[in-house]
Amino acid sequence: MRSSLLRMLTVVLTLLPPTAMAAPVKLKLSFFTSDRSIAYQMAVKPFVDAVNRDGKGLIEIDVYFSGALGRVQRELPQQVRSGVADIAFIVPGQNPDVFTDNVVVELPGLFHDVREATLTYTRLVAAGALAGYQDFVVIGAYGTAPEIITSRKPLKTLADLKGQKIRVNNATEGKAVAKLGATPVPLAFNETSPAIASGAIDGATVAGAQLFDVGFGSLTTNHYLLGTSPAPLALVMNRKVFDGLPAEAKTLITKYSGEWTAQQYIQAYEDFDKTVTEQIKMDPRRKVASPSPDDRAAAQKAFAEIVDTWAAADARHMQLLKLAETMLAKIRADKTPAPVERH
Repeated sequence: MRSSLLRMLTVVLTLLPPTAMAAPVKLKLSFFTSDRSIAYQMAVKPFVDAVNRDGKGLIEIDVYFSGALGRVQRELPQQVRSGVADIAFIVPGQNPDVFTDNVVVELPGLFHDVREATLTYTRLVAAGALAGYQDFVVIGAYGTAPEIITSRKPLKTLADLKGQKIRVNNATEGKAVAKLGATPVPLAFNETSPAIASGAIDGATVAGAQLFDVGFGSLTTNHYLLGTSPAPLALVMNRKVFDGLPAEAKTLITKYSGEWTAQQYIQAYEDFDKTVTEQIKMDPRRKVASPSPDDRAAAQKAFAEIVDTWAAADARHMQLLKLAETMLAKIRADKTPAPVERH
C-alpha cells in the first residue's frame, strides 16, 4: 500500500505545473538608511508590502537597510547596474553627470508642494523625457516638498543667511542658496547631521516632513519656511533583471509602480508634513520664521533668474521646461475644484 501511495504522489508531482513547485524569485532592494525613515515608510514600504502580499509564492523583495549593500548615495545607481542590488532607492542629485535632465525637477520656485513635484517627475519619467534612466525600470519617481532651511544659527530673514554654510541636495539647489546669500555645501542626506554636529556646516535645506529623519531637528532649532527646490528621489530596478522575471511578476511590479506609488507617497507625505510643521511651531525651544513679503519677492526673483538662465542655455532645456510646465498646469487644473453651478 505504501508503494502505491508513493507512486501516486510521484505522478501528482510530475503533473503539477513547474511554477507551482518553484521557489519565489527573490529580489534584493538596497536602502541607504533605516526602516524608520520617512522616505522608506512613504515611498518604498507601500510598494514592497503590496508586491510581497500579492506575489506570495511568486516573488519576494528583501530590503537591506542602513547601507548593508552600500551606503554611499552616489554609488547606488552603479550598484543596480552591476547586480549588487536588483532594486535601489537613489538620490539622482548625487549623480548629475548621469541624470543630466533632472535639473528640470530641481528648479527652485517652480513647484508649490510635494504633489506637484512628484506627479511632474513621475510623468516626465513615464514619457521617457529624462536622460540617465535607460538602464533602469523606474518603479517610483518622487519629489519632496520644496525644501526649507534649518540652521543652528539665528535665521529670521534672508539677510541672516549671509555667511552661513548650508547643506544642499543638488547643484541646482546650491545655486538657489548662493543667490540667497549663503554658501552652499553639497552633501548626501545621511552625511549631513555629522557635518552640522562638528560645526563644518551651519544648517541644511531639508523637506519639513524629513526634519527629524537623521537628526537634523535635534541639531538645529532655527527654521526658515522659505521653499527652495524639491529633492528628486527614485526607486529603480535593473532592467535586465526585470525583463528576466516571469510575466506575472513583471505585471505585479508594474501595477504598483508609477502613478500608484506616487499617489501613496503624496497622501502620506502631505499629512505628515503638516504634522511636523505644526509641531515645530508649537515647540517653545524652536524659532520658526516665515519670509516677509519683501524677502519672498526677492527670493522668487532670484529663483526666476536661475530658471531663465538654465532654460536659455540649451534648446533641450527650454523644451524640457515647457513640457514640465504643461504637465504642471494639468496637475494644478486637476486639483482645482469644479465651479458650483447655480440655477
